Amino acid sequence: MNILKSLLLIALIACFVSCSKSSSDPEEDTTISEIDKKANLLATGDSANDILSNENFDKMLIEIAYVTGFKPTESAMTQFMDYLKEHTFKTDIQLVYKELSSPVEDELTLQEIADLETKNRTAYNSGSTLAIYIYFADAPAEGDDLEGGLVTLGAVYRNTSMIIHEVTIKQLAARSNLISDADVETTTLNHEFGHLFGLVNLGTDMVNDHESQSENSGGELAGDNHCNQSGCLMRAELLFGGSSGKSIRANSIAKYEAGIKAGCTLSGNSVLKLLQHTASKSNAAVVGLDPECILDIRANGGR
Repeated sequence: MNILKSLLLIALIACFVSCSKSSSDPEEDTTISEIDKKANLLATGDSANDILSNENFDKMLIEIAYVTGFKPTESAMTQFMDYLKEHTFKTDIQLVYKELSSPVEDELTLQEIADLETKNRTAYNSGSTLAIYIYFADAPAEGDDLEGGLVTLGAVYRNTSMIIHEVTIKQLAARSNLISDADVETTTLNHEFGHLFGLVNLGTDMVNDHESQSENSGGELAGDNHCNQSGCLMRAELLFGGSSGKSIRANSIAKYEAGIKAGCTLSGNSVLKLLQHTASKSNAAVVGLDPECILDIRANGGR
């Protein structure tokens, strides 16, 4: 009987050791913890329906990565959240802030920004949660001309990736007594996120044709994924900064986009003019989507 008990005890110990080894197998752990990033590396607008509706994702996690000293204002983030809840069916939206050290660059190209995202991003789609990454930088865009007003405030370059050049926003807002940092931040965030909504004709189909046209690299008129309706947040003027600066602006964008293509790059001078005009009329520098853009996003699952 004692021999039988001893054999059973040995068998139990062997089983326990085997199970423990199996559960701590590094190869298995690696497989379980590996993050699938492919769904967050698509083109701008490809996740429009997922952002607008709750069909595949009913939660949104937004990682706000910012360089020390360049955190977005609380007011802008409140207005940004209101904008998301106004136009999407996401009611569970979480902001997670991540403070980063400076990359110590005088200027940044989109490729460099994408490389920083690869290094620093931690939020990716998981289960019923859709993840967005927004980086607030301490360096301007490559090719900016602040004195000439030809600067880039922000850009979207993937389906869930956005860059905000916070240093440029602060410099631009300081030029006006009517406009605050929060005003420029809010307009930039909401405009660029409008492209993640798929506007205009960038993943969300138009119900009625309201896409503006501009000259492409071949000198031909083509749709530019912006709105032609007066007063809309998605107006093309916010992209180009007016007709007089188009050629110079195109050259600076070419430097900025070296290696990676942006869905949109937002012009600083034109945003400032728009906000000043709006503020002088209503005492509030708030710019919204026009009825045509709202019609489009509603048809693609939004509010």
